[in-house]
Amino acid sequence: MKQDKITTQSVISTDRFQLRPLSMADTGLMSLYASDKRVAEMTPNIPHPLPPGAVEAMIERALADQSQDVIWAIDASPSGGAELVGVIELHQMDRGQSEIRYWVAPTMWNTGIASEVVRALIAANPLANDTIFASVFQDNPSSARVLVNAGFEYLGDAESYSVARSAALPTWTYLKKLI
Repeated sequence: MKQDKITTQSVISTDRFQLRPLSMADTGLMSLYASDKRVAEMTPNIPHPLPPGAVEAMIERALADQSQDVIWAIDASPSGGAELVGVIELHQMDRGQSEIRYWVAPTMWNTGIASEVVRALIAANPLANDTIFASVFQDNPSSARVLVNAGFEYLGDAESYSVARSAALPTWTYLKKLI
């Protein structure tokens, strides 16, 4: 049985960023970054090229009460940056489990953003999860390092479909026990 979606999505702050609910005002920057082939190819569900209306549909899904996905904008405005530099989400599963997914704008790669926001989301544990899973494509070792540095343990190899690449690709799967 899946958990009910939280009714009031928490705002989570770090020294440089704020994780806040998505809004339709994020459409422009999210479209810009999600349409980048480098971003799309590292996610299982962002198509490339990005079709018209895809980002609006994603934001509408995130705002829907029946969504299993709780998605935050990674907002860098507290430190003078853009209002959206990526997204991070928890896909709710059953038995107190979620899967964490994230992407960051290429202009912000190698700045520690992903590590900072993953650690902040884990520390806040807004869905009161017992366990959080993660999966990254094996040609994305940077995301694997983010997970390992946040205390995730390697579980094994698997495979996931990439819409942008139109192929099933090998992945590394990770687990973080919170309780």
